[in-house]
Amino acid sequence: MTLASSFPTPQVHAFDNPARSRSHLHIIKRNKPHRTLHFLLIPTSPPSSALLFSCSSFPLTHSDPILQFRHHHLLSTDGNFVVEDLSAAVEEDASPAAARIFVQEPPWLFLKGLLMQEEEMRQKGKEREKYNLLRRRQIEAETEAWERMVEEYRELEREMREKMLAPNLPHVKALLLGWFEPFRAAVEAEQTAHHARPKKQQDSIAPHVDDLPADKVAVIVMHKMMAMVMESEEGCVQLVHAAIHIGLALEQEVRIHKFIEGNKSNRSKKTEGDAEDSLDSDKEKQRNYLNSLLKKNRLREVQMILRKEECSPWSQDTQAKLGSRLIELLIDTAYVHSPVNQSADTPPDIRPAFRHGFKAVPWHPGQKFSKKYGVIQCDPLVLVGLEKCAKHMLIPYMPMLIPPKKWKGYDKGGHLFLPSYIMRTHGSRKQQDVMKNVNGAQMQKVFEVPKPDKPPVEDLKLIQEWKCSVRKAKKINLERHSLRCDTELKLSVARKMKDEEGFYYPHNLDFRGRAYPMHPHLNHLGSDLCRGLLEFAEGRPLGKSGLRWLKIHLANLYAGGIEKHSYDGRLGFIEDHIHDIFDSADHPINGNRWWLTAEDPFQCLAACINLSEALRSSSPNSFISHLPIHQDGSCNGLQHYAALGRDNLEAAAVNLVAKEKPADVYTEIAVRVYDIMRRDSNKDPDTFPNALLAKVLLGQIDRKLVKQTVMTSVYGVTYIGAREQIKRRLGEKGLITDDRLLYAASCYAAKVTLAALGEVFEAARGIMGWLGDCAKVIACENQAVRWTTPLGLPVVQPYCKTERYQIRTSLQLLALQREGSAVSVKKQRSAFPPNFVHSLDSSHMMMTALACNDAGLCFAGVHDSFWTHPCDVEKMNQILREKFVELYNMPILENLLEGFQTTYPGLAFPPLPKRGDFDLQKVLDSPYFFN
Repeated sequence: MTLASSFPTPQVHAFDNPARSRSHLHIIKRNKPHRTLHFLLIPTSPPSSALLFSCSSFPLTHSDPILQFRHHHLLSTDGNFVVEDLSAAVEEDASPAAARIFVQEPPWLFLKGLLMQEEEMRQKGKEREKYNLLRRRQIEAETEAWERMVEEYRELEREMREKMLAPNLPHVKALLLGWFEPFRAAVEAEQTAHHARPKKQQDSIAPHVDDLPADKVAVIVMHKMMAMVMESEEGCVQLVHAAIHIGLALEQEVRIHKFIEGNKSNRSKKTEGDAEDSLDSDKEKQRNYLNSLLKKNRLREVQMILRKEECSPWSQDTQAKLGSRLIELLIDTAYVHSPVNQSADTPPDIRPAFRHGFKAVPWHPGQKFSKKYGVIQCDPLVLVGLEKCAKHMLIPYMPMLIPPKKWKGYDKGGHLFLPSYIMRTHGSRKQQDVMKNVNGAQMQKVFEVPKPDKPPVEDLKLIQEWKCSVRKAKKINLERHSLRCDTELKLSVARKMKDEEGFYYPHNLDFRGRAYPMHPHLNHLGSDLCRGLLEFAEGRPLGKSGLRWLKIHLANLYAGGIEKHSYDGRLGFIEDHIHDIFDSADHPINGNRWWLTAEDPFQCLAACINLSEALRSSSPNSFISHLPIHQDGSCNGLQHYAALGRDNLEAAAVNLVAKEKPADVYTEIAVRVYDIMRRDSNKDPDTFPNALLAKVLLGQIDRKLVKQTVMTSVYGVTYIGAREQIKRRLGEKGLITDDRLLYAASCYAAKVTLAALGEVFEAARGIMGWLGDCAKVIACENQAVRWTTPLGLPVVQPYCKTERYQIRTSLQLLALQREGSAVSVKKQRSAFPPNFVHSLDSSHMMMTALACNDAGLCFAGVHDSFWTHPCDVEKMNQILREKFVELYNMPILENLLEGFQTTYPGLAFPPLPKRGDFDLQKVLDSPYFFN
């Protein structure tokens, strides 16, 4: 038997094996992915049985197609192996017909290969067993979560009956347990009444109410209602939203369990006829068969059966009617009582936990005109301590324990059983139709504030100021309550997942192609807290470059202007604060808490801990780090416009050109705003009233004031949006206390900021205008703007005029909205420029992600922020620059115009805007393009 091998260029690295004292050489061949590696190994002397089975595993593959079995590298008696004819290795790529070398294989090699193959198969068996265990847990998490919650309530009820006392439970758990049995009984009675109603009444009162067991319906409704209360202001939820959310949750559970759990109403309606007995028997057999398949982990067969039996999705009307009826039953059965001590003669203070009423809500924030909405208001006693109870709520769409299913269609991919859709269409029929019909090949790449006391005197002005202060205090309290609830939800997910070796986030897209994790709470798109809690499951050695990037990353997270220094300046900052970093890592609570002064404190703390551990290790360069390092675009939206317009000045302003330190477009705009206001402040207030406002604002103009407006300008921010952004920043400074003056100053500052932007980014404004004009031409013909991204994703803008219609539910008439046939011309025009740029930045991220995967890098993306291990940052930086250049070497605007002319024949579009002569290749050498 012979081993035929050709030699690619090898790289030889020494490595130490801690299990042996003998030195080994590790031959690594870096090549294109998925190519078979071929090596020629010849022992220098006869083998020693003592050493025959002592080598480390390294896979080799026979090139003979008949002998496709795996070998591992072998040692000679002196612990070395010899690679002969290295010249052939060097010449392999240059000479496709390089000579092949045939060597007689020693007889013990075959035995060695078989033994090592058996060991490898055992390892694979262990990995497969581990994967199957995680897969079974994932199936249980998706299909049995509500069932487990029902069992928990049943067990608690049994404990209460047996011990004749209520168990010591957290607040929300005690509430839900008290409501469970009365509500379950009410649902069961409703299901019985449902069977006696004529078909028309069934559909109009509570459609599908009997599709699930009563106890499961009760648990789902209670948990969904409490979750909405936690996320709402003042414990008030609009009825239409609550009803539809509950209806949707029930529909999802019905779709998952319909043929696993069976239908109780069908089982209860058995008749004596043979045909009916036979039908029910068949259903029972099918349920048993499906359960047996699940236990055997034969998921594909289960999914095929479910797909065949799949019912059409429920309409919004159906969801709203069912949800309303169940909310009505919850209102009738759920009560709370005050824990305040009462005298024996006083009746107990028992009152409904929820009430149905109406509330006036303004059409838009700040408007006086309002409309009355039906709402569900929860009693204040329900809210007490609620923010501490999120960990007891059931959260669907958790991170997955196994890799998600690959997307193969509109609704095929992501979770195993939970309904998953590739795109978040928000009910847009046009976008759904496009996504369902698109060719698969085309998508391949794709804390409480004290309320002020009332003034003792009846001064009208003081009373008005007091009322204003009370409103502000209430608003802040509500926001902080909501924040505490949200934080507890995130931490509850972290507690559930912290003991897993790793987990996965299934992603889907919005209609522009931007990727989002399907789990909503703890993910890398979330807040500083979320990002500070998460790290890569796989760790990699830092290496020299990785240690450098870890320090730069920590400086970036500290921010406060440090992130705008050169890389050397950021490294110097870390060296100057090394004692603060060690103190933060060792004593985060009781130390000097330097990390809390960072702009991203939790991420900063995580980096402090990681860097401290590395520097204190025996070999910092060999330290295994799991921490993701971020590389962020410099005002990324403007970077895309600069590349589209090829404008040299705009390209330099957003770091498409190499400089000694990063350009800061926000500071540049702030300087221009200051210059304009300084000139205005010298004008006569009698003829130029804004002169007084300019004097008030001169000392408050800084980078932070204008940053959000500059950042969102390319995404279509309006004057009103800019005014509100700047108003918030001025309010944070607290130097202007009069509300009217604050409003006037915000209006003036917004106008000046937008004017300064127009001066700096003239070419970008020209392209934005051209995109908007094209959209107007299309929308005026009652057509939605549609285009295809460079990666082949079809995009349809979903903006249509909505139609309002009413449905009668058991609680009230509900006004629902649906997509109308007429498009919204104004929205189609204003939204197209930002949506188009979003489709380009999503294309860049996906191109980068695919290339990083091919290069063996771990990658996570947050739109214009790309993450990888510290040791791989330089490789990722190279890839993301190459992909940006590759993207904009395409004739993007020309292709867009051609697509418009093809899709909308007969319409006249404006000519392409003028563009400059910026050389895109300069991006490859710009160190601060992403940094």
